[in-house]
Amino acid sequence: MADKPMYHAGSRAIQDRFDSRRIADRLEQVTVHEELSEWDVHFIEHASMFFLATADADGWPDCSYKGGLPGFVDVLDDRTLAFPSYDGNGMFRSLGNIAITAKVGMLFIDFENPSRIRINGTATVHFEGDLVEHFDGAQAVVRVAVQRVFPNCPRYIHRMQLQDYSVYAPAPGHVPPQPDWKQSPDFRDALPGT
Repeated sequence: MADKPMYHAGSRAIQDRFDSRRIADRLEQVTVHEELSEWDVHFIEHASMFFLATADADGWPDCSYKGGLPGFVDVLDDRTLAFPSYDGNGMFRSLGNIAITAKVGMLFIDFENPSRIRINGTATVHFEGDLVEHFDGAQAVVRVAVQRVFPNCPRYIHRMQLQDYSVYAPAPGHVPPQPDWKQSPDFRDALPGT
């Protein structure tokens, strides 16, 4: 994203209000990069969740939690990530937004050893082919062309411990159970294939 400035007029006005333009510029110079470092790759490959930000055609933002077993986000190379879209509620808000606007923000957080990394990029959705077959249980795969990577200060990250991975997370040889909400009379007759 070298062609797009890190800060826009709104950011600059507030930076100037709090005399933080110099530190904002220094943070950009020192921490922001366009390719995934070894540390970034390790962090991503060990993540069991991240938050995905997308926007619809009118610019309205949406943020969603994406989870799986560690390694469910695949680093294809130092500028490309891929992650599966598993069976969900059928609304496909994130995938629909990507199909329209393509811009994504990804926020990875380690709550046990507080640290985080933000990734901005351009995404595409794939419904078939080798990329989709690579991920067990995927309905589709999102491929992200990484354009900006930057860590964030971890001081406000609350320390939490993972107790269990979700039983619904697909894995080789594991068939996730049907979620209770799909058995509800409110939804049962509207599920795909009914």
